Amino acid sequence: MSHKYGNIKRMKTTLEIPDTIFRRAKSKAAEQGIPLRQFVTEAVEDKLKTAPAAGQKPWIKHIGKLKDLHQETVRITKVIEQAFEEVDPEMWASETRAPEKSAPEKND
Repeated sequence: MSHKYGNIKRMKTTLEIPDTIFRRAKSKAAEQGIPLRQFVTEAVEDKLKTAPAAGQKPWIKHIGKLKDLHQETVRITKVIEQAFEEVDPEMWASETRAPEKSAPEKND
């Protein structure tokens, strides 16, 4: 890696990670017989390999997976439309009744 201080093969840094993740990583590194720094480096490399490139939209791979639900959506929409077209006689009667006339006000 070229850097303003010359070629650097390794960079020292400090990371803050939750204790539980640190302990799991350290344990896994020990199981594999490698230093923690190598385990972390490999984990970061793996993550970078699977990370989407700039400008890509990771959700795009899921487009079209729900196309089989189109017919069900159409069916549900029809049921809802039919329900809204039905007239509730009680509600209709209360809305169409003529308003009751109130007694005229007396001016004293």
